[in-house]
Amino acid sequence: MKTASVSSVLNPVTIGNLQLKNRIVMAPMTRSRSDDAGVPPDYAADYYAQRAGAGLIITEATNISAQARGYPRTPGIWTEEQVAAWKRVTDAVHRREGKIFLQLWHTGRMSHPDMHNGGLPVAPSAIRPRGQIRVHDGMKDFVTPRELHAEEIPRIVEDYRHAAANAKLAGFDGVEIHSANNYLLEQFVRDSTNHRTDEYGGSIENRLRFPLAVTKAVIEVWGSERVGIRISPVTTSPGETPPDSDTTATFGAYVDALSELRLLYIHDIEGETQLSRETDRAVSFAALRSRFKGAYIANNQYTLSLAEETLAAGNADLFSIGRPFIANPDLVDRLRVGARLVEAPKQYWYGGDSTGYSDWPDMHRSAIEA
Repeated sequence: MKTASVSSVLNPVTIGNLQLKNRIVMAPMTRSRSDDAGVPPDYAADYYAQRAGAGLIITEATNISAQARGYPRTPGIWTEEQVAAWKRVTDAVHRREGKIFLQLWHTGRMSHPDMHNGGLPVAPSAIRPRGQIRVHDGMKDFVTPRELHAEEIPRIVEDYRHAAANAKLAGFDGVEIHSANNYLLEQFVRDSTNHRTDEYGGSIENRLRFPLAVTKAVIEVWGSERVGIRISPVTTSPGETPPDSDTTATFGAYVDALSELRLLYIHDIEGETQLSRETDRAVSFAALRSRFKGAYIANNQYTLSLAEETLAAGNADLFSIGRPFIANPDLVDRLRVGARLVEAPKQYWYGGDSTGYSDWPDMHRSAIEA
């Protein structure tokens, strides 16, 4: 691999008013280490601080409210206890001169009554996802969600606003709105999951109404220069979610609207996460990037060489990497010198304790026992 002296990907960069060590972003990765109250553990501070060599860290997806939860042991940002725990994380990252954004999450229909004391998860329309979801006692079939009443939607916008304000109290450098992976915001965007006939459904303008209201509320807290958003135009998982009937038109309009709001960046999953960068659906990620005035974070199976090629072509500004950060806390240093990358066994990806989470060594120490 190339070294920092010739790799612009590993050199410092400024996007907006944010000065970053390099163009590598630690992608958000659910790790399921929080307690049942959504409070991150003390060792989460070690985990994130160890990875502060990234130009920017984006936290694991973090629930904006109790209603937002879809999976066990995922963190939240709606209570004082959660804020205090995240403050320990941001302090630790900042001590290592890192930058960290919190990702704001509502899972919508990608949830289960077991996560809501028997109540149904909510969605734009009562359309059941396919497959199963992991809950406290194992895998269970998805259920048909409850369609949100129009008067409930502004209250969820306020939940996002409250979560964004709490993220500021917790000391984050900014926030990323999770509008990808077929969770609530993207459920409103796609006509495959939004069959509403009111002002939140039907036309592209109507389907974008709620996600854009959320974005504006978060901007009112942070300012547009510290807000990013994640999208996934062609991703079908979880729930085997069908794409929009006109992906290019819908997501083109979405990106245009986000650009007008002058967001810091859009973070685009280019293809199917963990599967392939290829797609048989008619969408050009380069075209989406060209429609956005701010920075563009490219994601999905990026290597240093692919990032360099993409940067040279002008098709991205930053590059987010996920799983390699699990077992390589000093990933950027390893890329800098071409060191071997360790692969984390899947048993450590989700759940458990600090083992396989915050105890991976840097490249100057021997690897932990798998």
